[in-house]
Amino acid sequence: MRTDDRPTGHIGQDDSVGTLVTQASQQVSQLVRDEMRLAQAEMVRKGKRFGAGGGLFGGAGAAVFLALQALVITGIAALSLVLPVWASALIACGVLLVIAAVLALNGKKQVARATPPVPERTIDSVKADVAEIKEKAHR
Repeated sequence: MRTDDRPTGHIGQDDSVGTLVTQASQQVSQLVRDEMRLAQAEMVRKGKRFGAGGGLFGGAGAAVFLALQALVITGIAALSLVLPVWASALIACGVLLVIAAVLALNGKKQVARATPPVPERTIDSVKADVAEIKEKAHR
């Protein structure tokens, strides 16, 4: 069988060092491209989590803004029928702060799930690849 007839990746006894280096170079290049694609996919997923967390923080801000405009006035007006106006305003503010805190904590959880912003699975995969290459090089 001639060297040209062998499938790619097959190492024969009559392969020259140059051929082996060329094959190794091609395989390493393919491995690097595959790892980069994996890193990109992982970072896209993490970016979406950051987006969701940021959206929840934005939702918390919008809820606070709208609540200050509508609920505060309505709540204060309703409570002022049975309590002094200052007590009604204090109660309304307390309720709004609780709502804002709940939304902010949910946003923080989403952001925490996306950190650290590094492709962890890809890094582990690359480390395993390097370890395997080192192991085979020492044989």
